[in-house]
Amino acid sequence: MRQISATELKQWIEDNRFFLLVDVREKWEHAAYNIGGLHIPLGEVMSRKDEISKSAPVIVYCEKGMRSAIAIQKLEALGFDNLYNLEGGLNRWKKLV
Repeated sequence: MRQISATELKQWIEDNRFFLLVDVREKWEHAAYNIGGLHIPLGEVMSRKDEISKSAPVIVYCEKGMRSAIAIQKLEALGFDNLYNLEGGLNRWKKLV
């Protein structure tokens, strides 16, 4: 599983690199704080997999990086090979920004 650090993600944003974000946290977590992208709670990832690009880089995130890792494992089993896990999740991102 490929990882991306908060520092690398910040650089991607500053470089205007094209990528997509997917937040796999619960609705209330997403409403409280998010960094954008598509909101697909972990429990819905498999039923909504068609909403996730298979060609563009996709960064999957959650609070600590565990749920996003689970989502990525499930999607990679279906052939996705363009996914990155945000290391440390939003906890680490918040410390950077």
